[in-house]
Amino acid sequence: MTGKRAAADGDRASTADPVRPDPASTNGTEQQLDETTVGRPEAEPVTIDDPPQTKVEPTDDPPETEAEPAADPFAAFGPAPEHRPGRLVRARRAVVRVLIHEWSLATVAALVVAVAMTWPTLRYPLYTIPQDTWDPTLQAWQMAWSGHILLTDPTQLWQSNTFYPQSWSFAFSDTLLGYAPAGMIGDGPVAAVLRYNIIFVLAHALAALGAYALIRQLGAGRTAAAVGAAGYAYAPWLLSQAGHLHIVSNGGIPLALAMLARGHGWSLRYGYRPQRRSVSWALAGWLTAAWQVSLGFGIGLPFIYILAVTCLVSLAMYLVRRTWFWPQRKPFGAVLLLTDLAGGALFTAVGVLLAIPYFRVAELHPNAARTMADLAAYSPPVSGFFTAPAESLIWGDRHADARAALPWHPEMTLLPGFVLYALALAGLVLSIWTWRQRLLLLAGVLLTGILAMGSSFFGGTYSYGLLFEYVPGWDGIRTPGRMMLWTTLLLAILAAGAVAAFVGRVDDIARQRVTERPGALLRLATLLPLLLVLVEGLNVTPHPVVPEQPQIMRVDDGPILVLPSSQNLDQHVMLWSTTRFQPVVNGGSGFTPDQLAEVREITRTFPDQSSIGYLRELGVRIVVLRRDEVPGTPWQTTIDLPVDGLGIDRVDIGDTVVYRL
Repeated sequence: MTGKRAAADGDRASTADPVRPDPASTNGTEQQLDETTVGRPEAEPVTIDDPPQTKVEPTDDPPETEAEPAADPFAAFGPAPEHRPGRLVRARRAVVRVLIHEWSLATVAALVVAVAMTWPTLRYPLYTIPQDTWDPTLQAWQMAWSGHILLTDPTQLWQSNTFYPQSWSFAFSDTLLGYAPAGMIGDGPVAAVLRYNIIFVLAHALAALGAYALIRQLGAGRTAAAVGAAGYAYAPWLLSQAGHLHIVSNGGIPLALAMLARGHGWSLRYGYRPQRRSVSWALAGWLTAAWQVSLGFGIGLPFIYILAVTCLVSLAMYLVRRTWFWPQRKPFGAVLLLTDLAGGALFTAVGVLLAIPYFRVAELHPNAARTMADLAAYSPPVSGFFTAPAESLIWGDRHADARAALPWHPEMTLLPGFVLYALALAGLVLSIWTWRQRLLLLAGVLLTGILAMGSSFFGGTYSYGLLFEYVPGWDGIRTPGRMMLWTTLLLAILAAGAVAAFVGRVDDIARQRVTERPGALLRLATLLPLLLVLVEGLNVTPHPVVPEQPQIMRVDDGPILVLPSSQNLDQHVMLWSTTRFQPVVNGGSGFTPDQLAEVREITRTFPDQSSIGYLRELGVRIVVLRRDEVPGTPWQTTIDLPVDGLGIDRVDIGDTVVYRL
């Protein structure tokens, strides 16, 4: 009995007493639980009550911390953690990425090539000027005047200091107003000449860079774009325009077109890709186009009309394809549409505001209007497209007889380059452009070439004559040969298509090699078209020394008349006036105002009572007679005669004779 009761008590103890964990082992609890539940098929769930709370006495010993997990012995064989570079390293890498970017390299290359191809413009930039000392000195004055007057009194922009006392005289010729910021730096003739030479080189660089950007945007590769850019910027016919900065400054045209195409996600090769649209690029394109027009209407007016026609055709094509040809309608975007409306409005406003002074001049000076006879005098024949100007190093001497047969060869030598011709013809056969695109480019070449001929193409009755007679503004352009700018651009695009296809063939051949790399001869072959185009654009443009400014122009406030006076000599006087911008009667432009013609006629007998009285009524205070220009003029025998009894003072200052009225 006693043994049975003890066994029963032991059983009750094993089921009723709580299982206490072994403080010496972390697995004791789990082990005892397993032992008490094994063999009980219907045992109730076993729970472990919280142990009774015991009071913990405070102690000075630090609390025990959990043991850190053991290090992974294989961690040393894994990849090293990524190291984040410091700010200076990141900045240096960002600068390097910018410097080696395609557009950075293209810009540097355009500048280097421009310096080389226009050499020696920057050899003596303070004293010499490209081509001649006539129109370039006029344009150096234009930049200086616009910068000066915008800093002092912008309301008098169009009332220049030349052609005194005529009004609206700044609109007597293209203004180069877009270069006004450069005109704000420095003063005097030396600064004006330096400024002109720098802008002259930069204009060539911008032309090459703009054409490169356009051809790249159209879908050609780098080599092809470089060939097209060189063909556009350094075409031989442009060498005859070296004295016309407003014609050389044409880089804004292809650059604006490239930006607009980029902003609208359009490419000649890949079509319309709405995912590539960019409002900022579209706005930049409109701003660039407006700046280009501000340089003058000589090439700006055709650009306005061509851009307007391009926008209308693009809009019509988009609507037609969206409605009938695209299975899924491609979006355009409300923001891009508003940007185009705002940009187009700004572009139009700039054109209108710049045109107002010219319309005013046309009202005040009816003799400034161009006629069909003026147009005929500057219209080149077909032979002009194959004749190079005298400034061409390669073809200048060889084409001397062909130039002699042209009525006015400075505006009729329109050779864009025989290499460019050949590449464009090759582009009609082998090209990355489609057959339809090639034919459209060819049609553009023929159309612009016909317009460049002016009245030489069947009298111009159904070509340039229509624009001259019926389209606003075209009657102010008497030199149709400058339409060759667009012919050259289209030829460059055709040529780029051929070069791109050729480079593609070279890449195919290279991929068949073991190293997948073209050999030296293949590399040279891809660069040969670029070298040939550049060689054909080499020049022998003269760089004469600019006449020195008379001392009186640096100290007297005028009004001043400098004799002898003529279209070319007066352009020197305009440059000399950039020290004080005093009023001067002299002036040279595309036409001669009636009053200036009258001054030149009356002063042939100066100094006498009639001429002195006339000049006093006009407001002239100083008359300067240049000794170096006197031989062969009416003043040859009177320059040293006394002026007693005429009521004027005469003094010799350097190489000039100064009369104070």
